[in-house]
Amino acid sequence: MTEFRGVWSEDDVDAFLAETTVPVRLATHRPDGTLWVVTLWYRHRDGGLECATQANADVVGFLGRESSVAFDISTNRIPYRGVRGNGTATVSADGGTETLRDLVDRYLGGSDSALADTLLSADREEVRIRIEPDVIYSWDFSDRMSDVSTDDG
Repeated sequence: MTEFRGVWSEDDVDAFLAETTVPVRLATHRPDGTLWVVTLWYRHRDGGLECATQANADVVGFLGRESSVAFDISTNRIPYRGVRGNGTATVSADGGTETLRDLVDRYLGGSDSALADTLLSADREEVRIRIEPDVIYSWDFSDRMSDVSTDDG
């Protein structure tokens, strides 16, 4: 069961994860014990985070050796807000393509693009990564950043 800490309730976290389409930053361990961060699209399902990647991606091998992960999903524009946490990741060949199709819809708004065509190519072998969070910590700097300009000029 996930422990929720920080400024938001579990419902607030669920709403943030459903509405926010920035990628998850996922920290894993490489075979030599050093840390590695990978950025992936995610969807929030049944209390977990699900991503898709190619079966031969380095992160798949890293997770096969060590399933403990840390993650961050936070906005890139002021006011900054988001969630971070840690948990356990599992990799499965089942559902990889279906997860990727959902992610293409979520992040690209549909499959009518060259990028979607490439990602959904029949010759790609996709796997699903599911992260079961142990702890989710939320933060929201909206109040203290309310008078800051976001002019990207």
